[in-house]
Amino acid sequence: MIRAAEHQNILFNKKNEPEPSIQADLFHFDGSDYNKELDVDRLTDQYHRIFNLMADGKWRTLGEIAFLTGDPQASISAQLRHMRKPRFGAHIVRKQRVQGRETQGLFEYQLSVKGRDEL
Repeated sequence: MIRAAEHQNILFNKKNEPEPSIQADLFHFDGSDYNKELDVDRLTDQYHRIFNLMADGKWRTLGEIAFLTGDPQASISAQLRHMRKPRFGAHIVRKQRVQGRETQGLFEYQLSVKGRDEL
């Protein structure tokens, strides 16, 4: 269950900075429509919002993440894929079908932060 009050405290750490493991120098966005001048700040901020939300290890659907961050579901999906890449931290992003809704194609995601959540 998601609480609306959770939204205010999850986007950035207490100093309003990204986690150390996701410094901007790791980022290298690309794609046919990507324009660094227009997109790098927006995509970097988006990555940080999603990372900081998901770093608590809770399972969430794209819809729940969108509600809490204000980002579009398609962008969230792309950022979760980025998190798996070495240049974005090589984190573990798990995916599973939502129990009780398996036939609806609804999935939820969980982030394990590399170097913090590893055994």
